[in-house]
Amino acid sequence: MLGSVRRRLGAWIGGSWFWGGFEAGQGNRRLKSFQATRAHLNTLIAAAGPDITARARYLVRNNGYAANAIESWAGNVVGAGIKPSSLIGDSKQKAAVQKLWLAWTDDSDAEGLTDFYGQQRRAAREVFIAGEVFFRFRPRRPEDGLAVPLQLQMLPSEMLPLNRNEDLPGGNVIRQGIEFDAIGRRVAYWFLRRHPGDLTDPGMAGELTRVPADDIIHVIDPVDAGQLRGVSRFAPAIVKLFLLDQYDDAELDRKKVAAMYALFVTTPSPGEPFDIAEDSGSGDRLMDVQPGQVVMLEPGEQIQTSAPADVGGSYEAFQYRTLLQISAALGVPYAYLSNDMLKANYSNSRLALLEFRRRIEAWQHAVMVHQLCRPVWQRWMDMAVMSGALTIPGYEKARALAQSCSWLPPKWDWVDPMKDARAEIEQIDAGLKSRTQALAERGFDAEQVDAEIAADKAREKSLGLVFGSPPPVPPGDPNAADPAAPN
Repeated sequence: MLGSVRRRLGAWIGGSWFWGGFEAGQGNRRLKSFQATRAHLNTLIAAAGPDITARARYLVRNNGYAANAIESWAGNVVGAGIKPSSLIGDSKQKAAVQKLWLAWTDDSDAEGLTDFYGQQRRAAREVFIAGEVFFRFRPRRPEDGLAVPLQLQMLPSEMLPLNRNEDLPGGNVIRQGIEFDAIGRRVAYWFLRRHPGDLTDPGMAGELTRVPADDIIHVIDPVDAGQLRGVSRFAPAIVKLFLLDQYDDAELDRKKVAAMYALFVTTPSPGEPFDIAEDSGSGDRLMDVQPGQVVMLEPGEQIQTSAPADVGGSYEAFQYRTLLQISAALGVPYAYLSNDMLKANYSNSRLALLEFRRRIEAWQHAVMVHQLCRPVWQRWMDMAVMSGALTIPGYEKARALAQSCSWLPPKWDWVDPMKDARAEIEQIDAGLKSRTQALAERGFDAEQVDAEIAADKAREKSLGLVFGSPPPVPPGDPNAADPAAPN
């Protein structure tokens, strides 16, 4: 009944009474086959998420364009690391916090493979490939010898099963592996004890463990309201990447086969064997041709040269347009995807990079800093104070103030750094920006830089070293050079 009403209403709206309405909602001939699903993204991810992630990982392992895109993304999002700058007012206390943090970053990885900034890079890669990644806080014992008794364990998205959905006693519910309470707050995650695709670990297959939500960081870039799990950024590009790879392989194989033959001999008596031919073992008669060799042919036989078909003039244009579509789908500039700089010049490259970097900055702030860096910093500060590694008077009462922190992403580099440096100096001289802001944009803490400059100057003075141009001497100073004096 309801479907019939909808059809009549759609026909009425699409008729003459509403001519000029939303064409995208009409069911005319051109759009008759365009039947989009009305399912929520959570339903779509539950149905197709594992296949999309598996295909994205396959492409990253086997497709050069996909591998290049993911490396460019991670390099621009994280680089050498998004680093903290504590906002504690006391300079000595701030220096102690920064020093302890730097020492702990080498201990942060529970697997011992990298440091905290390396984990940031791995997180950026995982969110691009799988749409999400998880980190688990791992408290350690004081005797473990860490700067702060805390480590992070990275868990891939496959460790949290998408098909785990059930109602629990007490009103809680599990949706796609995440446990929610009665008012919709995340209270726990139900992880597999081992990766479902890792056959090198036969034990604990399929076993689940409940981990409180306070011990888990879920890094995800949601695209729909109410979205629970992530979806790969490769999703809009997977089909084109795979088919383009197949097309390239077919072209390469066709050219390889064609290049194996140089000449063909036609004869009016194909049943007679060649005296100079050799049987290849498969029934084919082959002849080796050497430089300077003269071969006598039988009467009626002719030589035809091999003329393999070229890829054609449209090959390059087709590749370029397809890669442009893949570039747009991934949100990565064409040059970063393909390493093709022939079509780039300074102006259009800078325009493309400006747009790309705006997207990167938004992602850094909304995802990497907000979801990963801030929770890690807050838990690290708590553990540092509780373990006695840090002494901050009144920490419990002014916890939020003590944990205040700015996160500094790596500096963007340009093709012409001299022009950018001069422009930045002029902005500072004109009062349009401060040195603190300029240093923060370069990924450095202003107080730390000033302290290093002061220490360098003191050391140079004590050693009698002079670098750079001498400072200007005010007019009338007895040390000023006489302009009439000979050079």
